[in-house]
Amino acid sequence: MTSNGNTEERYKAGFAEDANAAETFKLSRVPSGQSYPHHYPHPEDALGEPLGVRQVARLLGCSDWTVRHAYLTKGLPHLRSGPMGKLVFFRNQVVLWILQHQRKGGM
Repeated sequence: MTSNGNTEERYKAGFAEDANAAETFKLSRVPSGQSYPHHYPHPEDALGEPLGVRQVARLLGCSDWTVRHAYLTKGLPHLRSGPMGKLVFFRNQVVLWILQHQRKGGM
């Protein structure tokens, strides 16, 4: 193909030589991303800080064993980092779980 053939094909495809790509494709020059990020909750705000088993045990006032063997089986929310991985808890989820499961009216 000659250089004229390439130029003709470029014009047929709608690509002008002197046009900039944003103009050619009618792309917005506004940066992508959230326009109002303060309207969207941040996950760390909703979940609270990540905690380990010992920190949850201190929060609940019990032993590590009790957290692993008693409270996990009762539905204490957690995330396991892998099949045999570390248990991760989030403070706000643990506090909400406590409030939902505490006895009302004493004994």
